[in-house]
Amino acid sequence: MSRTRRRLVISGALVGVAALMLAGVALVARWEASSAAPTDLERLGRYGTVPAFALTERAGRPVTDRDLRGLVWVADFIYTECTETCPTQSLEFAQLQREFAADADFRLVSITVDPAHDTPAELRSYAERYGATERWLFLTGDKRAIYCLAGEGFRLAVVDPRSAEPPECGGTSWLGPAAAWASHGSQGLVMHSARFVLVDRSGGIRAYHLATDPASLMRLGDNVRQLLRARPVEERG
Repeated sequence: MSRTRRRLVISGALVGVAALMLAGVALVARWEASSAAPTDLERLGRYGTVPAFALTERAGRPVTDRDLRGLVWVADFIYTECTETCPTQSLEFAQLQREFAADADFRLVSITVDPAHDTPAELRSYAERYGATERWLFLTGDKRAIYCLAGEGFRLAVVDPRSAEPPECGGTSWLGPAAAWASHGSQGLVMHSARFVLVDRSGGIRAYHLATDPASLMRLGDNVRQLLRARPVEERG
């Protein structure tokens, strides 16, 4: 092979390698952009309304959906013996509590999916572990009521393998997005969603965010700030 032809071959090979590298960079950039983009459920929308409920807070006082009207709040489902996503969920709630400490109209609501074990006393101990203030509510109560609230009200998965049959919740006309499901198990106990649910001042479900996704949690903070800036419906002209 002549020297000139060898140079052409080498040059062509280098060009090919460079093209492959550029294509790879472009693919990575597109993947990062898509992975960083919010899902439809993370965008502020209208995914239903929190139904009426009546549960018991860790302090022993009753809490209903009406007690949260006029407030912006984030709900999640946990239980105190959970060793998988629940600690992450509660650590992220503790961060949200610090981030929005100056916002009097903001609340956090953690609802146990193991109410037989998670008495108000158990929830008080758990709350102390994460430095929860009075603005972070921990709710327990009737298991059927909680499971129906999670599944039909918030559209989040909850399954207790120890139960012979799931609770009967009756019919529902709730038309929220079925894509809000994400479950995990812990020591063979309760499986439940690891999503946070953002609720507005009128009880409207506005967004879902994954507790284990830092980018999703950043978008949650932005959504909370936007809802806090909005005037309550009854004040709008």
